[in-house]
Amino acid sequence: MAAVTAGSGAGSGAAGSPQDTGGSTGGGGWRRPHGPLQRYYGPSTAEAAEAAPDPTDINGPHFDPEVFMTKVRSECPLGQLLAREAALGREIRALDSDMQTLLYENYNKFISATDTIRKMKVDFRHMEAEMDDLAANMAAISASSARVSAALQDRHRRGAQLAGVQALLRKLQALVEVPGRLRRWAGTEPARALRCHARARAVLRHYRHLPSFRAIEDESHAIMAELAQRLRARLRCGVEMLLQLEEPAEELSEEFLSQAGTRLEAELAALEAELPAADSSGTAATPPPPASDILDFVDRGSSAFVGTLCQLAGSYRALLPAGADAAAALVARAARERVDRYLRALQTFFLGCLGDVRQALAAPRPPGKEGPGLPDLLATLAASVLGQLKAVLAYVQLFTARDVAFASLPYFKGEFCVTAVREGLVVAFVRWLCRTARGFADGPAERGAPAAPPALLLLLARLCLDYENSTISYILTLTDEQFPPLESGPAVTPGPALCAEARAAAQRLLDHYVQVQGAAVAQMLRKSVETRDWLGTVEPRNVRAVMKRVVEDITAIDVQVGQLFEEGVRRAQSSDSSRRAFSVYSSSRAPGRYAPSYTPSAPMDTHLLSNIQKLFSERIDIFSPVEFNKVSVLTGIIKISLKTLLECVRLRTLGRFGLQQVQVDGHYLQLYLWRFASDERVVQGLLDEVAASAAHRCLDPVPMEHSVVELICERG
Repeated sequence: MAAVTAGSGAGSGAAGSPQDTGGSTGGGGWRRPHGPLQRYYGPSTAEAAEAAPDPTDINGPHFDPEVFMTKVRSECPLGQLLAREAALGREIRALDSDMQTLLYENYNKFISATDTIRKMKVDFRHMEAEMDDLAANMAAISASSARVSAALQDRHRRGAQLAGVQALLRKLQALVEVPGRLRRWAGTEPARALRCHARARAVLRHYRHLPSFRAIEDESHAIMAELAQRLRARLRCGVEMLLQLEEPAEELSEEFLSQAGTRLEAELAALEAELPAADSSGTAATPPPPASDILDFVDRGSSAFVGTLCQLAGSYRALLPAGADAAAALVARAARERVDRYLRALQTFFLGCLGDVRQALAAPRPPGKEGPGLPDLLATLAASVLGQLKAVLAYVQLFTARDVAFASLPYFKGEFCVTAVREGLVVAFVRWLCRTARGFADGPAERGAPAAPPALLLLLARLCLDYENSTISYILTLTDEQFPPLESGPAVTPGPALCAEARAAAQRLLDHYVQVQGAAVAQMLRKSVETRDWLGTVEPRNVRAVMKRVVEDITAIDVQVGQLFEEGVRRAQSSDSSRRAFSVYSSSRAPGRYAPSYTPSAPMDTHLLSNIQKLFSERIDIFSPVEFNKVSVLTGIIKISLKTLLECVRLRTLGRFGLQQVQVDGHYLQLYLWRFASDERVVQGLLDEVAASAAHRCLDPVPMEHSVVELICERG
């Protein structure tokens, strides 16, 4: 089968079928001499088109070995298969012989082709060498061309630089000659001088940082100033002659404005011509190459259009003084209205800051979290108001700036600084602030102000006191520096007068704070006295809760006042102030002293003895003005509270235990309140009067032992 498989590759079509194996040619068996050439070149186009796809055709394009072997095994017997194997062997040997013959016949051609190829390779190497030489020559030529081009470009650049230097020298020469030309043309050809100055003005202004250009610019300005004076004199003379001819001033002003408008429109049109135009679709068209950069454009716009506008405005004011006076009056009125608006803005700002302070004081505090303290609120309020006032002064100062034309008017050099700014703005605001702060102390019914919390009264009192000490003098000094008044100007409000108003407001606020806090403590004491049955009360075993609350409130007030005011001076206390005995008898009616004469037939007149004691005791002024320190404030509050307790006790009738309860309460207050007062004798004196009044109003005046009173107070 292996032989059959190998031989099958040489068979073809019908001639290669098993039935043809018996044929031979010249005794050599079955052979197709043109088979190899046909297999090499393939079948012709006509044969390929006519032949149907045959998978068993060994020479066909559709040959399939599996199909061919299947067909041979199924159709040929063993003898034919063997015969076919022998035929295929012969065919293979014949093909080998043909190949050798073909090789021998074409050997010389192969040798000559090999020599030809070798020569061609040698020639090709020579050509490559020549191409390399040619490329090197071309590179050298390119380098030479580049050097020549660079030399030409350098020469062109140097030529352009030389041309630029020559043009610059010509311009510099022209600039140097500007003062001479202006001086020569100013008398004979003013228009030509103006055109020359207009052309050179922008360049001179751009390079004025150089000394030589600054000198040329200064000389040119001096010449043009003289020319402007002559032209103005000529114009003023012409206007005066026209007015003498009874020409209407309105027509002259309209003609002047018309000519000025024409000139300004021409300069504005020249500037607009350099801007890119917009097409119909709304998008900007491609701008032409700018004649100058943006800085030069802005410089020419400010020097030409704006400068001309200022000159025309000045000329109009000088030619028509009546209109200038009306314009000055209009500017002055606008300035005054602006200052009034700033004053109202300051007042609104201060009220807003006060609202923020009241909101911060009234805001609930979560447990364990403290809000802003009074010093922080005071610092924020004072800094905000002072900063806003300084900002307003900076805004108002724009009316007196040097670059403002109307700042040179006499009104803005004298009356505006004093009457409008210092008096109408600064002094008016300080006085309004003091009146507003004082309004919180005058009461809602009297001034229409809302009821203020005590902490706000204390804070405003400290603010007014700070204004009296330093802020007012600082504000007035700053105002006088920014708006210096004239020596011969109107009178101004002196600083001490404003400071006195601020101190009066602070004093009124602090007095009202003492009255409010004293009234709050007194209200507790009054209710505790009026709502108790002093005849039927039991024997005292504790200090009443209201007395503890009084001490707690006085302590809280001490902390609050200490945040904003200094400690103050206390009178030297005795060594046993906190342990001093509190008796229902005064020093002139001690029990031991009067015990021998105390009999039913000769009763002791306690009311008379109390009045005699008052004659020799120091008078206590309850509602005296307080000083600006913590001790004085607390003393005032304690005096109001204990005076209220005294008056309430005088109106009650007490039993024995009621008197003893007053004795215990008074001793408890003496133990704690003396340290808050400026003089412990004030507290002791008022409490002695309370005890004396209680004893006088008692039906059975039997006091409690002092040791028992101390024990109850220490336990309570």
